[in-house]
Amino acid sequence: MANFNTARLAEDIKREISTAMRDIKDSTVAKAMVGVSRCELTSDLSFCKVYITTLDGGETTKTAAEHLKKAEGFFKRRINERVKMRKLPQLIFVADNSMDYYEHISEVISKLPKPADENDGGDGEREDE
Repeated sequence: MANFNTARLAEDIKREISTAMRDIKDSTVAKAMVGVSRCELTSDLSFCKVYITTLDGGETTKTAAEHLKKAEGFFKRRINERVKMRKLPQLIFVADNSMDYYEHISEVISKLPKPADENDGGDGEREDE
């Protein structure tokens, strides 16, 4: 039961942070088009890792994460207004590099040699008999 509750709370926190990002006045965050990819909440509800991503990726995401760390109080206040919790977790903003990893994997796959045609007898059966 505790896993379900922490997962539900993590989704609630993710939703509230996403909506609160519309109201943030930091120009770096506004220009970068920051989004929350996922939240991980510890079982004792003391820490919440917020994974953020941007359309540009890379260094822009790291810069946006640093700026969002400065606005932690703003996000905690917004979460406190809408999500009922005994204790508000400390928010840890982490740059999510999954999109960069996806692009790297796509490049590796595109460089692989193309498979041979199906008519080359790749299944091991002979047609001349």
